[in-house]
Formats: sequence, C-alpha cells, structure tokens
Amino acid sequence: MRNHLGWFVASLVISQVQAFYIPGWSIKSYKEGEHIPLMVNKVYSDNTQLQYAYYDLPFVCPPSGNTHASGLLSGQSISLNLGEVLRGDRIKISDIDLTVGQDNKCSFLCDQTVTRRDLRRARDLVKDGYVVEWIVDNLPGATSFVTVDKTRKYYAAGFKLGFTSFDASTGNPHYFLNNHHTIVIRYRAAPGRAGERGGRVVVGFEVYTKSIGPNNKREGGCPIELQDIEEHFELKMPPPAKLEDQAAAKKPSDNHYDHLDEGDDDETITIPYTYSVYFSEDNSIEWDRRWDLYFVNQEEGSRIHWLAIMNSFIICGLLSGVVIMILSKTIRTDIKGYKEGLTEAGRRPKSGRAPKSEAGLLEQEGELDGQLDGFSDDEALEDITGWKLLHGDVFRRPQYGHLLAPLVGSGTQLLFMAIGLILLSAFGILNPSFRGGFLSFGLGLFVFAGMFSGFFSAKVYKGFGGVNFGKNALITACFFPGLLFGLVFILNLFVWAQASSTAIPFGTLLALALLWLCVQVPLVYLGSWYGYARTGAWEPPTKTSNSPRQIPNQAWYIKSLQSILLAGLIPFTVIFIELLFVFQSVWQDKSGYYYLFGFLSVVSSILIVTVAEVTVVTIYAQLCSENYHWWWQSFAVGGGSALWVFLYSIWYYFFKLHITGFVSSMLFFVYSFIACCIYGLLTGTVGFLSAYTFIRKLYGAIKVD
Repeated sequence: MRNHLGWFVASLVISQVQAFYIPGWSIKSYKEGEHIPLMVNKVYSDNTQLQYAYYDLPFVCPPSGNTHASGLLSGQSISLNLGEVLRGDRIKISDIDLTVGQDNKCSFLCDQTVTRRDLRRARDLVKDGYVVEWIVDNLPGATSFVTVDKTRKYYAAGFKLGFTSFDASTGNPHYFLNNHHTIVIRYRAAPGRAGERGGRVVVGFEVYTKSIGPNNKREGGCPIELQDIEEHFELKMPPPAKLEDQAAAKKPSDNHYDHLDEGDDDETITIPYTYSVYFSEDNSIEWDRRWDLYFVNQEEGSRIHWLAIMNSFIICGLLSGVVIMILSKTIRTDIKGYKEGLTEAGRRPKSGRAPKSEAGLLEQEGELDGQLDGFSDDEALEDITGWKLLHGDVFRRPQYGHLLAPLVGSGTQLLFMAIGLILLSAFGILNPSFRGGFLSFGLGLFVFAGMFSGFFSAKVYKGFGGVNFGKNALITACFFPGLLFGLVFILNLFVWAQASSTAIPFGTLLALALLWLCVQVPLVYLGSWYGYARTGAWEPPTKTSNSPRQIPNQAWYIKSLQSILLAGLIPFTVIFIELLFVFQSVWQDKSGYYYLFGFLSVVSSILIVTVAEVTVVTIYAQLCSENYHWWWQSFAVGGGSALWVFLYSIWYYFFKLHITGFVSSMLFFVYSFIACCIYGLLTGTVGFLSAYTFIRKLYGAIKVD
C-alpha cells in the first residue's frame, strides 16, 4: 500500500511539474450578444524599465465615462491585488465595444487633440519601442507570429504603440503612431452544461495595428480603405510660420525633420482613432491550453533546460564524490589514528558509562567503546596536526555574532519563501493567468516566515551566549526588511518624478510598512521567544579553551576573499543556464513569460545541495590549515555565488540590454543588487547550517574535553 501511494505521489508531481494553471478553476463563458469588457492596462518597453498607465498617455483617447451593457463604466478602475500594483498594473475599462458574435468592420473611437509637447512624448515612446497591454477575459492582447517553417503559430504579449521606418535615401528615421486596431477574438463552445446552453469561452485575443494618416479618405470618422493605406500617421508637425523658411534653408532635402522641438508647445493637431472587431471560432485550442501560444519556442527551450539540469547534475555528482571521499576515508582515518594515538599514549576513556550515540559515517571503523575525555596533559597530541588540534577553538564565539544571527534568521525566512514560491509555481497555482500572484504570495510567505526567521536567529544567538533575545529579535525583524524598504523608497522617489506606473503609490508603501511593522515584527518576536526561551541552545560537543590558538600562515586559496570567489564559482555554474532564461524573461523579453518552474525547482534543489557540499569542503580545508574562524567564512562561502551573479548582471546590462536613461539604469542595478542580496542571504544560510552540522558531527566523533 505504501509503495502504491509513493508511486501515486511521484506520478502526480511529474504530471504537474510543468503545469501552467489548474484547468477549469476560473472559466468564464459568454452568451450570444453579451458584452465582453476590454480593459486597458499599461505600456512598457524592453529598452527601459519605466512603465506608464495607458490612460495617462496624453495622445490616446481618454475614457468617456459611458456605461456599457455589462454595467461597467468606461474609465472605471479594476481592483488590483498587491502584486499587480507592485508590477505597475493600472487596469481600467475601455470604451471599445465587444459584443459576442457581432463583427464590426470599423468603429470611430475619438479625435484626440494633442499638443506639440504631447506629440514629442509619443515620438519618444515609439522610439523606445513601447508595447501596449490590453486585456480581454484575463488574456493579454497579443501579436500573432508564425514560426520560420510555418508549422506553428505563437503569440507575443502586447502590440506596438507605433513603429519606426528609415528613409531609403538618407537613412533618417520616421516615427509613426498606430491609430487603428483590428481586434480578433477567438472562441469555442464552453465545456460542460454552459456549452450546451450556447455559452462560449475566449481562447485567443489578437490585436493587429495600422497607422492611418489624416489625409486618407474617411466616412463617419472611419477610413474608407483599411487594406491599402496611402499614408501613415507620422509623428510630426508643420514648422512654425516664421521658422519655415529657415528650416527649409538649413535642411532642404531632409524630409524626416519633424519640427517637434521647435515652436510653441501648445500648438495642436488631431489624431483620429478607430477600431475593428472580428469573432472567429477556433476549436483547435482548448480553454485550459490557451496560454500555450504565449510560450515561445517551448520545445527548443525545454531541450536547453534539460541540458542545464544535466550540467548541474554532473557538477553536483562530482562534488558529492569529493564529500563522500572526505567523510568515508580521510576523516574516518584521521579519527581512527587520533584515537589509536591516544590509546598508545596511555589515555583511556573513563570507565564510566558513555553516552549512547548512533554509529554514523564519521564513527565507523576503529570506534572505541566510549567517548574520550579527561585529558590532563598534551603528550598524546604531540604528533597530531590539522583540524584535530582545533577542538578547543572551533566553537569559539565569532566576532560580531550578534549580526551573524539575524542574517542567518533572515536567510531561513527567504529560504522558506523561495521554496514555497517555486513549489506553488511548479504545481500550477501561481501561473501567468494569476496576474500579480507571484509577488502577492511572495510577500505573504515572507511575512509568515518571520516566525522561522526569529526562531533560527534566536537559536544561533543563544548558542553564541547572547542574553538579550528581544534586542536580537528586533535586529532580525528590522535589519534586512528595513534595508529593502529603504532602497525601494529611495528608488521610488526617482520613478515618481518620471510619472511612471512603475512607481509604487504612497498608499501601497504605507500598507507595506504596516504589514512589516504590525505583522512581521510580532511574528519574528514570537519565533525568537520560542527559540530562545522554550527550546534548548545548540550546545557544542567540545569545550572551548581559555586562550585562543595562534593561526599559522594560510595558503593563498584558503584566504577569505579567494576562497569565497573560488567556492562561489561552482554554484554559479550550476545555475548559469537557467539564470540566462530568468534574466531574459525579466529584463529583455517582457512580452514573454517564464513558465518552466518545474525545471527551476530541480535546478534549485541541485543548487542547495551544491552550496552545502562546497561549503563543507571549503571549511574542511580551512580547518585542516588550523584556521578555526569558520563561522562568518561558512556564511560568506555559501553566499559567494551572489558575487558572480551580480557580476553577470553587470555584463548582461552592457552586452545584452539596450536600456536607455539614467532612471531605467538605476532601476536595473538596484533591483539586481536586491535580488543578489536575497540570493546571497539564502545560500549563505544554507552554507552556514551545512558547515555547522558537519563540524558538530566531526568533533562529536572525537569528543575531546
């Protein structure tokens, strides 16, 4: 029965490891003639980190405030979760009319009067390659593409605000605005009883754009010809009358000269906006697979991910072999020779009853019947070198231990949050259709994990001999979260100045501060109280001598910075390929979605094992060099790969990205720094706990007092 249950759980995990969402959990069906709301969100670009709410743009049609058949008001804001607000979403109901089953060849939306200043803004956004996000039935409006071999169709989320064309003779750029949108809604019969009653579900939302100039013939505001466009809408204005002759003299053949930077900023022109709507039945797409088209090159990407996993397994396997060799041969032989040397010197364990302990890997072969203690002189230690000499110093309290304990506590908090997010994403609970869910759940898990942060911080603090657990709890609850909040707040000031929706609203910042101070801080204090007062301290297996040993000269590779960099390089090679996909999704291709959390969970598991093994090997080499300052070193070695990740982000910025503007660059580097701090704390804690467990087992096997 147990075997069958195990196979069932394993098959369930495998079947869901690349799941996108749980099918059928939020199906919305529509009947013939029912209104479907089209919502506008924001514009964004791969060349900048600044987003803008769509209705904040001065050159688009503002909401009219009219009531739709569904009862929704044009311009009405949609309630957002915390994650949506943090990612810059500003979703509102539009004036565009979508009625199920009713095609619309053309509808006039508005004539928007814009100033020269507004037109400059439009030109700059088009120049930076901004993309518009509209939403229908929780699907982002997409641009449709076909693969090179024309065998597969795929989507890129969003559609271009405009486009740039270069003059064939001069090479000068011309900027055009897309002012006509053809909307294609793909649908099929709803599953179950809703379909039997004529219900339909949306399985695709495509937007095709056109730029139609003001000189094209129109009827009722709509262009007569939508296929063969004679003239596109170029973002330019006629020159001021008094400068017209000068401009012509200076640039007689420069047709691209748009004159937007000259003249009165309040001069105006009119931009006509129109749209078309078509409903197309498509039974080839199941509702629960409608997001698949947004995942570009899935098959090719999967092969690369498998290559990343194989690379990680090989590195982890080699490290595992080294660790097993150290544990099963080197250390066991050292312990055996150590005890035999003591026996030959006439030092026998006391005849009293020895405490029972399970025979572990470190205690096999040559183990004496009792534990060794009660030495009165150093004769038995004359020929002993390496880590065995440090039994009286290895658990000596580190300098600034009152800071190390809060860092370890914050690391466990982040570790719990990361594991929760990856598992929820791998099982499909967090998916692209749950907009903002990743950030919302991440914040919730981080706040809840404050109890674990306080508990582990208090345990480490008590082991260092700390007596004021309340002070330690306060530092744990405020140090790292306070650093994050301070950086985000300062960064937000610069983004606010750009009027970008990337800026977190003041009310949301206040809510985050209350969540931190009124929820997380008490949870950290509760965990600290339980870890300090209700549980025992982590007692070292050996006694610490009164005077510290002198540390001999260290080899170059043992020294702090060198060992951190060398050891950190190994975990970095484990995650390097997967990191490339994450960076591409976050910074370079915002129209795509990172979805292979199943692969990410496997790579993350291998990463944790690799960090633990690298730290154990590095600290063992340091102890063999008679250097007992391992507390901070184990934390730094575990988090050393964060330095390589940050260096990689710098390389990525200069050689892969095309970010323009000071604020966008600052956003990139500050967010990268925050991400590397989170990653470094997490892996540093894994390294610290692994090294601590290893050293306790190691010196517990010889039990010298």
